[in-house]
Amino acid sequence: MENYPPYMITDKMLNYVSDIMKKIGEFNYFESLNRYPELRRKTRIKSIHSSLAIENNQLSLFQVEDVINGKMVIGEKKDIQEVKNAYEAYEKIDEVNPYSVDDLKKIHGILTFLIEKDAGKFRNHGEAVYDGDIKIFVAPPHRLVPKLMDNLFNWMIENKDNVNPLILSSVFHYEFVFIHPFSDGNGRTARLWQTVILSHFEKAFTYLPIESMIKKNQDEYYKIIDECNKDGNSTKFIEFMLKMIKNTIYEIAKSTTQEIAQETTQEKILNLIKTKPSITQIEMSEALGLTRDGISYNIKKLKDSGIIERVGSTKNGIWKIKRKK
Repeated sequence: MENYPPYMITDKMLNYVSDIMKKIGEFNYFESLNRYPELRRKTRIKSIHSSLAIENNQLSLFQVEDVINGKMVIGEKKDIQEVKNAYEAYEKIDEVNPYSVDDLKKIHGILTFLIEKDAGKFRNHGEAVYDGDIKIFVAPPHRLVPKLMDNLFNWMIENKDNVNPLILSSVFHYEFVFIHPFSDGNGRTARLWQTVILSHFEKAFTYLPIESMIKKNQDEYYKIIDECNKDGNSTKFIEFMLKMIKNTIYEIAKSTTQEIAQETTQEKILNLIKTKPSITQIEMSEALGLTRDGISYNIKKLKDSGIIERVGSTKNGIWKIKRKK
């Protein structure tokens, strides 16, 4: 189909793609995640919290983490179920085919399990978006949805070797949101599926919390979608998403370096405890060349994570390692 989907390649896009690929090459993010599984978990939780928060889920980042860890959380039943569903869906990223409509339906079914009665099924009714009482967007008629989705996936299959995945996934994201194929959960499905496409191109994208950057720029995200709807092409949205991906990589590179340093410190503390369970925080401070506050901070992190506990008094007690890090 000629000129489908409608978009233009711009210098800005090419510059973003170049910057992203260069940074991915320099920053061995995936290897860092392999070495430090806690980092994988943290970035996954950030992705889930941000994507659901965009859709007005009211749970905090800490509450989302508690739900995923199986802890009791006080909140709306729907919000809690959304977190459980999202975690299960994100865990299947490596198992699904990014170019399969059926797999996308399965993921939507997981994302909206016990929430949407037509989970995993295309809508059978009209759909519109309102700003108050004003109708600002009307999705294509429901009878056209199966054909539109087939066209979109066929385009991806035909162009996956010709169009850079960063651009292809952004085109998909916009077109999917425009088609609005499901009754609910379209936004979170679009954001997750862009990650699916990118992760099959480069593993580093599997745990890159792009959703967090979108959440920070949520107003612009919706504004750009609206502008593209009026323009009749996704050019501005592609540029926007590439900017979000680039900014996410730069931000995560900085924070991951800091978190790896923290993880390394905690590993050293655990080794000291293994060698001498009665070791004091002052002794740890001297052994590692860190301030007392630095030791206390990392000890608290290890205790809050259920990795260590103090048995007995502060003066005469010992440290006990409850589980592996």
